[in-house]
Amino acid sequence: MQRKPPRFGPVMFYALAGTFGSYLTFAAVQGEYGLFNRIQIEADTAHLRTERDRLARDLAEIENRTRRLSDGYMDLDLLDQQARAVLGMIRPDEILLR
Repeated sequence: MQRKPPRFGPVMFYALAGTFGSYLTFAAVQGEYGLFNRIQIEADTAHLRTERDRLARDLAEIENRTRRLSDGYMDLDLLDQQARAVLGMIRPDEILLR
């Protein structure tokens, strides 16, 4: 019985299929739209949402102070507080401790 030489067609097919499968797996994990990038994008999204909420609270506080110092609604306590903070003023009956 004579031995036949090995056929390289099936070997090449499985080698190419394995290489292609490895590439697809790598791209699914580390590619531009891969798993690691998706996790990073979700973390960035959560961070930006937190920052957005903080900025919205800051904006609401600033709007409230602006409204309280407007001509239509004058909060004298807030005005007194701002004058003290900005101008460094105190009342004559107060004692300043440093």
